[in-house]
Amino acid sequence: MIKAFVKLASSFRNKMILIFFAITIVPFILFSAYAYTQSAKGIQQANTTFSMSYLEQAKINMESYLGQLNDQINSLIGDEKLQGLLEQPPASAQDEEAFAVDMLSIVYQKKKQIDAMQLQVYPLDPSKYPTYMRTLGESASIRQADWFQKGVNSVVPTWNLELNKGPGRSPLLVYVKTFTSLHDRIPRGMVVTDLADSHFVRFFSPTKRLDGQKFLIVDEEGRILFDSFRNEWTGQPLSSNRLLEMRKVQSEGAETLTINGEKELTAFVRMDSVPWTIISLTPMSAMIKPVTEMNKLLFFFLAIYMVCSVGVVIYLTKNFTQPVFRLVRLMRKLEEGDFELTIPYQERRDEIGWLYRGFHNIVRKIEDLIEKSTRAERNKKELEFQVLSHQINPHFLYNTLESIRWKAENHGRNDIGEMVSALGNLLRLSLNQGKDITTVRREIEQVKAYVQIEQARIGMPLRLLYFFDDEMLDLPFMRLLLQPLVENAIQHSIRGNFEKGKVVLSGYIEDRDLVIVISDNGKGIPEAVLQELNEETGDRQGRGRSGVGLRNVNERLKIYFGNDYKLHIETEEGKGTRITIRHPILNVEKGEPL
Repeated sequence: MIKAFVKLASSFRNKMILIFFAITIVPFILFSAYAYTQSAKGIQQANTTFSMSYLEQAKINMESYLGQLNDQINSLIGDEKLQGLLEQPPASAQDEEAFAVDMLSIVYQKKKQIDAMQLQVYPLDPSKYPTYMRTLGESASIRQADWFQKGVNSVVPTWNLELNKGPGRSPLLVYVKTFTSLHDRIPRGMVVTDLADSHFVRFFSPTKRLDGQKFLIVDEEGRILFDSFRNEWTGQPLSSNRLLEMRKVQSEGAETLTINGEKELTAFVRMDSVPWTIISLTPMSAMIKPVTEMNKLLFFFLAIYMVCSVGVVIYLTKNFTQPVFRLVRLMRKLEEGDFELTIPYQERRDEIGWLYRGFHNIVRKIEDLIEKSTRAERNKKELEFQVLSHQINPHFLYNTLESIRWKAENHGRNDIGEMVSALGNLLRLSLNQGKDITTVRREIEQVKAYVQIEQARIGMPLRLLYFFDDEMLDLPFMRLLLQPLVENAIQHSIRGNFEKGKVVLSGYIEDRDLVIVISDNGKGIPEAVLQELNEETGDRQGRGRSGVGLRNVNERLKIYFGNDYKLHIETEEGKGTRITIRHPILNVEKGEPL
């Protein structure tokens, strides 16, 4: 370390900078750090005192509100008419309808006296009150709900949080209380009260709040029941194990904790009537903002000192350091792949000039090498495409000509002319005047010509259905994509079951792609053929010709448009195959993706 310091101080510029730090900057930094620490500590203590006082008042107000709510619900439970209605299940449908009318009337009258958003009374066995449950918009299956079972099995009132059920998809806090008869301990029913977030917001509205400050209500399991800032965390677990442990051993307290990645001044108090904890979170960044502004002013004066002091080293920086820095930035751009950067010409005859000229020559040579490599890769792909394009149809043409000869010699039927005509049409569409790009319409015509020939060869009709959006029929499309896949479906999937076999072709436009689906109800594609589709060409040499059509179409799509456009195949043995082709919408004139 000593050697490094001596080496750093060897130049005149570095010596001046070190002296400047020693006599001006270091004292300013030390003073600023001390003032910042003491100011932040004082602000934190004052905010802690205020937060604890505020939380105590909020606790008193909430305890009072929950007590009033419980008294109001007890008043409803103590209604003798309500108790009488739930004493015995209705004996007939008429009695049940009368029960629904009377119960709804009682609940409606009592609702006016209860400070809650919604009030409902449920029988403990909803299946015996179908009319009443339908009126409430509920079914008898509500009895199986977790909150219902929890309320039935609890001797004390329970709370249940329901997200996106309140006004404007806000959360609801549901108060559930199972009550018994006034004269015995036999359970009679259940009172369910919905509290919206507005019932709690009123307890957390200080006259002036710091930016980012929020108040939380957390239940005994650590789940957040209420978040004063737009219910941002409502329903989520509290992400501070330290705070959860503190509230188990203390009824109140305050500490600086990191919550969700931000440092917060955290204060909390535990409630007495319910197992909840009220928490105040104040971002430390908001509290110390005034101190930060003061430090900015201090650093402004420090900058003035720096400007005055560094004038001594401007000459060295301008003539040596800055040229090197500019060269480093150019090198970083080169590392990011930007080869079009402009390198200023240097006439200097020292080391800086030689560096600039040498760097310029290296960049130009790299550009030439990349251009040659790109051109060679493009030529390679074009050759691969041409080779693959000419591997598609030879075996099919041979089989077709053999069929024509066989029919001519053995049957002498008149359909030979039609078969030859269809073959000529197929060859015309396949060659496409030597162009690689055709249209969707011509591809469909090619498939139909192929199917016509196959029907003549097989001697029975084939069921093929076509469903294409009209607006895609005249769009550019790579040739020889559909016919090999249809041939594969006929020859390997529905072959042997032509009476029930069916092939469906459908097409539509999705975003900037043409999507064509070929599906059948045949045998499905063997797993070995699917695995070969993802192998490199060299890995398949010497293997059989199973899946040639699938492989060639898949390779052509990948060569022309990239791996994102390879075939998507869904197949299951005995249930058929679904092959999806995604083909970008091409520029009509250039044949390139839009």
